[in-house]
Parts: sequence; structure tokens; C-alpha cells
Amino acid sequence: MENVFNIFIRSIFIDNMVFAYFFGMCSYIAVSKNVKTALGLGAAVTFVMVMTVPLNYIINRFILEPGALQWISPSFADVDLSFLSFIVFIAVIAAFTQLVEMIVEKFSPSLYNTLGIFLPLIAVNCAILGGSLFMQQKEFLTVGAATSYGLGSGIGWWLAILMMSAIREKITYSKVPAPLKGPGIAFIITGLMGIAFMSFLGIQIN
Repeated sequence: MENVFNIFIRSIFIDNMVFAYFFGMCSYIAVSKNVKTALGLGAAVTFVMVMTVPLNYIINRFILEPGALQWISPSFADVDLSFLSFIVFIAVIAAFTQLVEMIVEKFSPSLYNTLGIFLPLIAVNCAILGGSLFMQQKEFLTVGAATSYGLGSGIGWWLAILMMSAIREKITYSKVPAPLKGPGIAFIITGLMGIAFMSFLGIQIN
């Protein structure tokens, strides 16, 4: 069984949500124009992911997956609620997104105004939902492993948007061809960074 540290490192560098799967690209491209904003959104996404992945793991393990309800009674051993995974996972993510939105609005109004619509849209950020669905697919054996995966995936997304925002701040002063300015050059840079992150596939973690 993969240890918790292995899962954590893999989810950051090898199974990076942006560079390996290109998940969460909408907010990744739109909010990565400056480092301060990217830092705030990355922290919010990481918080939501580290809270929702283990919670969804528990819900999936003890309620949704086939035979999960047999802890209630042996007569429920044949019940399969896995078809509810999408709606349940999204409901949990939406609840934590609302919590993050209230916290950011309370303690950092400037960041709240800067992020705008992209803060509540964390609820439909496919990187966060992807974390829960990949957790379900990977069939982790413990909630600790699921938590490690959620934390690593969040940090990986945070790292990606911070790197992109730093690069985009620098290229503001570069002579980028007019047709490539904005999202165009951002997609090209993301592709190149994805190729660079493929080098981590050679990492062997024991």
C-alpha cells in the first residue's frame, strides 16, 4: 500500500490537477494575472479540497458504495447508492465553498472583491470535484490517505496558479505578439509547464 507521504508527493508533482489533468482551468487562467490574487484563491481551493476529500471519502465509504450500509443492518448489504456520488460530492463542496466565501468576505474584503465571481465558483471548480472522484477511483484504504491526497492536490493546484501568476506578471513587460496576449500565451505556458512536470514521473518514492 502506498504510504501517506507517497500519496502526498504524487498528488503535488506527478498527478498535478492542472499540469497532469488540466482541471480547474477557468479560474486558473482568469485569476492568475497577479500573485496576490492567485495566492488567495489557491489558499481557498486548498482549504476546500483538504476538507471535502476526506469528508466525501467517509460518506462514500460508509453510505454510498455498494454494501456500505451493512453497518446499519445486514439487510442493507445489497444497497448501492453510488449513483448519488456526483450530487452528494457537489453538495459537500458547495457547503464548504459558502463557508470560505463568508470567511474571506469577513476578514479580507479586498481579496473578496478582487476574486469576484471566481470565489463562489470554487463550488464548480472541476479540480475540487476531480479530487473527490479520483479519491473514489483510487480506493484509498484510510481516511488519512484520502486527507493526504486532498491536501497534496490542493497544494499542487495552488503551486500551479502561483507559478503561472508570477510568470504572467513578468511577461507583462515582454513583447508578446498581439494575437497571443492574455489567455493565448497563458495556455502555451501551461502546456510547457505541463511538459516540464512530466519529468517528475521518474520519481521513485519508498
